[in-house]
Parts: sequence; structure tokens; C-alpha cells
Amino acid sequence: MKLNFKNRIALHYIVATGLIIALVFLGIFFVVKSTVYTNLDKDLNFEIQKHTQEITIKNDSIYFSNKKELEEREHMEVQVNPVFIQLSGKDGKLFDKSPNLKEKELIASANQKAGQHFNALLSNEPIRQVQLPLKKKGELRGYVLAAMSLEGSTTVIRNLGNTLLILYPVVLLGLFLISSFLAGRSIAPIRSIISTTNKITRNNLNKRVSLPQKKDELHELSSAINELLNRIERTIERERQFTSDASHELRTPLSSLRGTLEVLIQRERSPQEYEEKINYGLSVIDLMTLTLEQLLTLARMEASAKGMTEDLTVLPTLIDDILSKYKDSIQEKGLQVKLDLESSVEYQVPRYYAYLILDNIIQNAIKYSEKEGHIYISINTKKDSVICTIKDEGIGINEEDPEKIFNSFYRSDAMKHKHISGNGLGLSIAKKSADAIGAKLKLNSKSHKGTTFRIYFKPILS
Repeated sequence: MKLNFKNRIALHYIVATGLIIALVFLGIFFVVKSTVYTNLDKDLNFEIQKHTQEITIKNDSIYFSNKKELEEREHMEVQVNPVFIQLSGKDGKLFDKSPNLKEKELIASANQKAGQHFNALLSNEPIRQVQLPLKKKGELRGYVLAAMSLEGSTTVIRNLGNTLLILYPVVLLGLFLISSFLAGRSIAPIRSIISTTNKITRNNLNKRVSLPQKKDELHELSSAINELLNRIERTIERERQFTSDASHELRTPLSSLRGTLEVLIQRERSPQEYEEKINYGLSVIDLMTLTLEQLLTLARMEASAKGMTEDLTVLPTLIDDILSKYKDSIQEKGLQVKLDLESSVEYQVPRYYAYLILDNIIQNAIKYSEKEGHIYISINTKKDSVICTIKDEGIGINEEDPEKIFNSFYRSDAMKHKHISGNGLGLSIAKKSADAIGAKLKLNSKSHKGTTFRIYFKPILS
């Protein structure tokens, strides 16, 4: 049988509650039964002790001292639950008994412990019985037996058991209906969540689940779903941005490459012209490849993998690797790189993001430096930061551009520097990498006087 979520909740509640109620009902039944027997036994103890004082043992006979008084007492008292008294010898021989026993007789047992209460039958009717030994001068002469009818008590106990058995399924059914109703009200926010999420499509990601007023687990679930939708929306937005940026940035070089090839095949040309155009085409392909790689880096930046922040290294090692990478460009322009790296600095930084930051900034310093210029790179510590400073003596940045320089595809005075290849993505990657690891970038630049970048890393002591 398939049950919906609401009824499953109600069923689980009923199973747990049913076990508890069963234990409670059993407890009530056995407590009442024990109480009934305890009261009967108490009455029997009182009666047998009272009548033991009214017994005479003479020779081999045992009899009531005043039988007439006992008969008168039975006639005068309204006995709802009469007490039967009997005197028997040690061999079970009947000596005397209370008048209300009439022709009936209690059975004495030598094996029965003195004062122990037990159930027996009197003319096929249930009774509660107890017996005490009668001794004279330390010698057992017989027994005094007392009994009371169990019929009324048995009826009460039986009626109680039947009542509890009938009530049990009725209570469970009532609880199931109530819990099902309450469960339906409790999961009403889930229906709202389902309704809202069913309306969400790839082209309609702006809808969000309404948060319940009570800050409980459903509130947390709704918040988690909304946060998931936010991440999905950001991911799709990055995908759209990547597609838009890629198509925008690749259209121009592709058109240029196509135009070059079309011109090249219009007529026969010299090997030198072919070589020149082919080299130009290769440079355009290299620029497109770089652009695609950087766009992919930006697209993946917000969805950083855990390993990207757990792989640590020291800054001097990264700087050496980057300078080795651009060794040919540095030599081609005759640049001098001055290093001032504190040897005592043992702090580590995330390798992946720190490399992206330093690589793009050092690459720009090399790219925009004048020939025979200088680049200064230093590392020092200040309070809880490791500061890496990269300074060049290049063309600099216009005073109104520093706020825009970290935007994707933005290049300062791009028209004046057509001879310098680039797509305006490097510093955008550096800024997002810094944000990913909690680093800060500070820029100080003047046109034709150079640029200084300071990167404030939050280090991890090795």
C-alpha cells in the first residue's frame, strides 16, 4: 500500500503512540488487578486474624468459641462480599465452619504456606483463599481457612480488560485522523515549495520560495532551496556571459583572420607575403586561444574547487616560476627585474589563486614597460598580512581609469596602444582571484610614469 507523505508521517506517529498507549493500558490493567487482589488479601488477613481469636482447641477438636454470636453477626451484617471461615484438622477433617458455607466446604492443604493467598474454586465458583495453622503447645492441630468470592473482582477486571481492548483501536483511529490533519497543515509549506519550484524554468529563475514565518526546519529547507536557485541562476548567468563575451571577443579576430585569408588567395603572392600573412594569422589564433582560456578561468572562478585553496605554496617560489615563464619577453625588451624578497617570510598562500594574481600583474608590468626599463618586486610582512609589491616604469594608467581597470574587457587608452596585444581580461581575473582568497589589491598609477600594485595576502604559517 502506497501512502503519501502526510499519511506516512501520521502512520509513524501512530505506531510510536500505539506502542506507548499499549504499555499505558497494560500498566493500568495490571495496576487495577493488583490493587483488587491487594484489597481482597487485606480483608482476608483481617478476617482470619479476627476469627483466630474466637477458636477453641480441646482435645482433638477445633471449634468456634461462640458459634451463635457468629451466626447472629452474619444475619445482622449485610454481606456484599461474604467471608467464609472453616476449621479443619491437620489431616483435612472438617471440624467447624461459618454458617454461610452451608453444605459447601473449603479445601485445606498441608503444602500451602501459612498466610499465602491463592485462588481456588468453591462449587465451581472462583474464590480467594488463605489459611493459617492452628497449634497448641507447639503441636500442629489443624488449620483455620478464610475465603472470599472472586466473582465480583473477576468481573471488574474482565470488564476493564474488554474496555481497554475496545478503546485501543478507537483511540488509535482518532489519533490517526487528528495527526493526519495536523501533518497536512504542517507540510503545507512543502506544497508551496513544490508549486513554486514547478514554475521555475531555465528562462524563469527569478522566482523564490516563500519563507515560512516560523524559523524551523521547513524555513531552513526553503532558505536552502532559495540559495540553490541563486547558485543555479549565477551559474547560468556566467554561462550566458561566457557565451556573450566569447562571441563578442572572437568575432573581430575571426573576421580579421578571414579577411586576411581571402586577400591572400585572391592572387599569387611572394613567399615573404605568404609568411607574413601566416604569421599574422597565427598571432590572431594565439590571441583567440588566450581569450578563450581567460574567459573559461573567469567562468570557473566563482565555482572554485576545494583543492584550489588547499594547495599551498610560498610567494617567492611563485614569483620565480612566473619570471622564468616570461624570461624571453624580459630579455627581448631588455628589462631589469629587481627583487627584494624577505628570506624570513615562511607564510604560505593558495597556489592556484595567488599564481593567477601574480601572473597577470607581472605579465602586465612586462607588457606595458618601456624598453630597458625596470620592474621592482618586493615581499614584506605587516601585522597579519604578507604584502607583495609589483612596480613598473611603463606607460601607466589614466587617472580616471583605476575604478574601471578591473572590469572585463576594459583597456585604458586601448586605441593609443594597438601595438600591445591584450583583451582586458587579465586584471579582472586577478581581482576575482583576490576576492576568492580574501586578498586585497591596491593600485597606484600615473600616465607615463608607471604603475604600482600592492597585493595584501592573508597568509597561513607553514
